Amino acid sequence: MTGDFVKHGLFLPPFDGLADAERMADLAMLAEEAGWDGFFLWDHLRYASPVRNILDPYVCLAVMAAKTSRITLGPMVTPLIRRRPQVVARQAVTLDRLSKGRLVMGFGIGDDYPGGELACFGELTDVVERGRALNEGLAIFKGLVTGQEVNITGEFFRAQEVAFQPTAYRTDGIPVWTAGRWPNPAPIRRAAKHQGMMVIQMTEPEQVAELKKKLIGAGADLDNFEIVLWGQRDEKMVYREDERYAQWAQAGVTWFLTGPGPFNLVYDEVREYVAAGPPRYSTSSSLA
Repeated sequence: MTGDFVKHGLFLPPFDGLADAERMADLAMLAEEAGWDGFFLWDHLRYASPVRNILDPYVCLAVMAAKTSRITLGPMVTPLIRRRPQVVARQAVTLDRLSKGRLVMGFGIGDDYPGGELACFGELTDVVERGRALNEGLAIFKGLVTGQEVNITGEFFRAQEVAFQPTAYRTDGIPVWTAGRWPNPAPIRRAAKHQGMMVIQMTEPEQVAELKKKLIGAGADLDNFEIVLWGQRDEKMVYREDERYAQWAQAGVTWFLTGPGPFNLVYDEVREYVAAGPPRYSTSSSLA
């Protein structure tokens, strides 16, 4: 999708002060009232200190879906290599039907920073292997949520003569956004096969043009593709008035995700942030 309009989503970890499913549901209802377009949850089993309390995003999303009716919801992002794709498919279809088609699934290869969540559980740590495993898992996931018979015997996953019912709420399945750090080429090639890319560590709106060129070269249909930017919170974002948002929109970003965290999350402070609503700006700003 292209143009000057960008959607704004909250991007929050269910950590510490937010490690409460009822609180997450309250924030989702507030976000809907305040005009946010989406609400996305981090998916982690462990995180760096001082984070201690962490909840499962899928259970939180179920409560959030039941309490809202408009906003887009989803995990952002799930490292599929540490979950079984067939189990995630069942969870995703349940959430998609509960939300009446408002689910977006975000997937990535995951990280294993010091004190991380892969090596300590015997998961894959090699970056290239994690990429191949994610590609296999995505093929199984996308087939199962649309009711197709899946026959895949891969290096990491196997699914033979299986088809799931019920299917996703939408006949074309559940949108998949895959994550990647700019400007690494492998995540761009992967994203081009799906419905969107969550771009991490992109710093300038001018870089979006290069990303779009690479996506097109990898086969992406940009008229039906979301370019999703994660923007870290800063003082300007608190005031919600920043011409940079208009510049990103004009460059071709279609979703901008932001929010407090991940450290020292205090529920009342996050609630105030959500209640302030998405950024306010004019798309008349120029990239020049």
